[in-house]
Amino acid sequence: MALVKFAGLICLVPALSFAGSWSGALVDSNCYASRERNVNAKDTLTNVDRDTRAEIHYCSANARTKSFTLVQREGPSFRLDPAGNAKAAQLVQQSGKKNLLIVDVTGELNKDTVQVDSLTAAH
Repeated sequence: MALVKFAGLICLVPALSFAGSWSGALVDSNCYASRERNVNAKDTLTNVDRDTRAEIHYCSANARTKSFTLVQREGPSFRLDPAGNAKAAQLVQQSGKKNLLIVDVTGELNKDTVQVDSLTAAH
């Protein structure tokens, strides 16, 4: 019985999320996710043949990008929520044909997605 009550309590606890700010490259989510999944099955370490810099440049956001990911320089990557995608698309349109767009994002992180409050080009 105690186990059932404990399990019920766990279900009521909201998902772990926290507010913060992050900086990194803005990339096309679909392209970047595809590149992340494209690993050699014989590799025992997942990052053996990874060139994150090349992946970032290959998947850099452009005017056709609809779904965005923020890739930090030395850390994880985070997908943007729908509001963040709209802000990112507008920023990409305004930036012209830059090859790589570095941005600052503030918001609330929920698992691997940022609920974006603000998104600006890094200076």
